[in-house]
Amino acid sequence: MALIKSISGIRGTIGGKPGENLSPLDIVKFTAAYGSIILRVNKGKKIVIGRDGRVSGEMVSALVVNTLLGLGLDVLDLGLSTTPTVELAVPGEKAAGGIILTASHNPQEWNALKLLNSSGEFISAEEGKAVLEKAQKEDFVFASVDKLGTYLQSDSWLQKHIDAVVNYPLVDVAAIRQKKFRVVVDTINSTGALFIPPLLKALGVVEVILINEEINGRFAHNPEPLPENLAGLSAKVQKSKADLGIATDPDVDRLCFVNEDGSMFGEEYTLVAVADYVLSQRPGNTVSNMSSTKALKEVTISRGGEYFPSAVGEVNVVNTMKAVNAVIGGEGNGGIIVPDLHYGRDALIGIGLFLSALAHSKGGVKSFRSRYPDYFISKNKIELRTGIDVPAVLEKIKTKYKNHPVNTEDGLKIEFDSDWVHLRSSNTEPIIRIYAESSFETTANNIALRLMQDIKEFSAP
Repeated sequence: MALIKSISGIRGTIGGKPGENLSPLDIVKFTAAYGSIILRVNKGKKIVIGRDGRVSGEMVSALVVNTLLGLGLDVLDLGLSTTPTVELAVPGEKAAGGIILTASHNPQEWNALKLLNSSGEFISAEEGKAVLEKAQKEDFVFASVDKLGTYLQSDSWLQKHIDAVVNYPLVDVAAIRQKKFRVVVDTINSTGALFIPPLLKALGVVEVILINEEINGRFAHNPEPLPENLAGLSAKVQKSKADLGIATDPDVDRLCFVNEDGSMFGEEYTLVAVADYVLSQRPGNTVSNMSSTKALKEVTISRGGEYFPSAVGEVNVVNTMKAVNAVIGGEGNGGIIVPDLHYGRDALIGIGLFLSALAHSKGGVKSFRSRYPDYFISKNKIELRTGIDVPAVLEKIKTKYKNHPVNTEDGLKIEFDSDWVHLRSSNTEPIIRIYAESSFETTANNIALRLMQDIKEFSAP
């Protein structure tokens, strides 16, 4: 069981002792700290909230709503929603901020509060630090009975989000409709089941087949959309003779595809394929985090643009995108950020752009995938013992590989000729992630295994 307090929000497992897990007391304290800062900044009193389909969602939502009302803030509750929908709704409603209740790809016992500013973007590191400090000190004052906030529910943003995707200039509905696609979607027992089918119908997809469509939060498999978790989707695509499969995570900000033969398109290549299509219509710069495939850099250069890496984390990608005026960006975990729609990972616009690109290509999805390089990223993680000094471990590894180019902007990235490995502690779990990329799967795996042995050696008690 765990509780992780970070600058981007609070995430933990439901139940257990306050301060050690995501208990009701922790939810109230963190919400009160965030709400108090919103009131102090004085950009308004409206807060938009929405939640994914988790078992604990209703309970967590009730605590968040009533804490905000108790502070004197007004709440617009989207109910079952998606992360990108809440991000769109905050500026759309001229709200002062937003809270998304989701633990993204974490298993069902987890939940989290993701905090947004008035632009519908994740709060900055400085703002996050202020929230943490205020929560720790319990430095908040609740409103008197005659100044309590108001509560409204809204279900209008589902259609508004779909309309925004369908009407996006680079989404070619006519071309998609002409292809008469048949699509299988794994909505992992969460809110993708509400949003993705009507989106696909609006885009002109002729048949949508759902699996794991019941929104009960009891995820049918590990909810992270990785190949090892998508066997059911792969089998259904083949059995249904569908054109492709689509999978998202529970809050619908990550996206990956399955080819018509059941093989994986590759989550790293979601961004590569979408970016290539966008760049073909709208030349410019791109950004992804430094744990993402180098294929995006190669595609960007081939289209006449410039590629820029960022530290891992959506807020870091967004900040870099703004700094370099990127036309498309995101993360290799299947996160697509389209800046002139909104600065947040959004599987719905990703679906619209991917299907547009596919509709303009000859052949099926597997043929479409073959136009991109076939790099392999080995993604691994090591659970941390309590009290491990991660910076000291990384410093020892840096010394060991001092003859290779290194980047310490975000953990430690080491380059080996045309291959690389990136080590960093997670913001959302008590682990170190080890990502290695090579043209060959065995080479990438061997690099990752070598570095995992180094971590074990240098962190031994």
